[in-house]
Amino acid sequence: MDYQPQPPQNDQGQKPAEKTGFLRSPFGSALLGGAVVAVVGAVLLLTGAVKSSGGGTTTVVQTGAAPVVSKSSAGSGNTVDQIYKADGNGVAFIESTLKPQQTESLNPFIEPESQSGGTATGSGIVLDNQGHILTNNHVIEGASKIEVKLGASEKQYTAEVVGTDPASDLALLKVEAPTSELTPLKLGDSAKMEVGDPVVAIGNPFGLDRTVTSGIVSALQRQIQAPDGFSINNVIQTDAAINPGNSGGPLINAAGEVIGINSQIETGGNGSNGNVGIGFAIPINTAKSVIHELETKGTVEHAYLGIEGGTITPQLAQAFNLPVKEGVLIQSVEKGGPSDKAGLQGGTTPVTIEGAELKVGGDIIIEADGKKINNMEQIVELVNGKKPGEEVTLKFLHEGKEKTATVTLGTRPAKVEEASPKG
Repeated sequence: MDYQPQPPQNDQGQKPAEKTGFLRSPFGSALLGGAVVAVVGAVLLLTGAVKSSGGGTTTVVQTGAAPVVSKSSAGSGNTVDQIYKADGNGVAFIESTLKPQQTESLNPFIEPESQSGGTATGSGIVLDNQGHILTNNHVIEGASKIEVKLGASEKQYTAEVVGTDPASDLALLKVEAPTSELTPLKLGDSAKMEVGDPVVAIGNPFGLDRTVTSGIVSALQRQIQAPDGFSINNVIQTDAAINPGNSGGPLINAAGEVIGINSQIETGGNGSNGNVGIGFAIPINTAKSVIHELETKGTVEHAYLGIEGGTITPQLAQAFNLPVKEGVLIQSVEKGGPSDKAGLQGGTTPVTIEGAELKVGGDIIIEADGKKINNMEQIVELVNGKKPGEEVTLKFLHEGKEKTATVTLGTRPAKVEEASPKG
């Protein structure tokens, strides 16, 4: 394929928006490689796995031919219709025939109807002339058969699953289609995106194939939770309308390059599954770092630290008389895990604060690989950027005394539940 794997990048170095109160990053989030990061006061829905409404209706939602000009493209931006005409044929319509579930689905984002089988729909991105297609893992997870339509064509191709990575919620498919039917999309650089940059989303919301919407980059450096319970960092937030069925489709910059994979939406907890102007796209740089492994090995190994913890705020430090105002307070350490072997210890005294249960008395991480640690997101990003077997040097406080430990990272378990400490 004509792309080069890259490590995940810190897009613009921008910090996530901070929450007020004691808990900026909620405790009870499992930092087991890539942490679970809870989103307070919102409902995040994977934007795939909607029951197909059938038919071949083509609905195109456009905002006219207003120019989509990017700051970084120095006036070379394209209009929405130009981007749609150039990239629309590189977006795949994916239909997954789901296997009947013997037990209740572990994926809360699958509709109840599909737990007994049925058809789920999503989107995909054509990567090359060999028929490789990138999509979200949750679009095809549990499927007995996957069929793909390319661009405006009604011809269906049966797709082979080349590899899946639930931790980044990405999957690589392959279809045996003639080169004339394949329109590879150009992959951009998500690290160059800035808040306010215009973007276009193309996909198949609610089974309405080849739908295009537009908006801007609303924020950078967000974290969302993958279906396996681990977090995905450096996520792009956008107000371009994204709905169930958009999953796996491209978020495109003004130059017509893919800079993200549309994956989740926030519904605001209003009981609706629809878009409220906040969508999330996995950055394309994250995808680039795993595509080669998916193609060659079928899976991706992620590093694993083996702790559960959260960010210390000045308010929390004052309330519990902690020795520092910033850092990461370890809640628990997985028995026999990498951090346990290195001698780190979790909390011992359970307390409840702002409705969140946590434990105090554990070690406090203040530095990692020579860099000061202010929040848990920094630890998440550090671990996500490493491979199993690599080392992390942690400076931490144990009963008020400064200590240093070298942790050899392990291989992340398949699910948070399999990794969480017992008792």
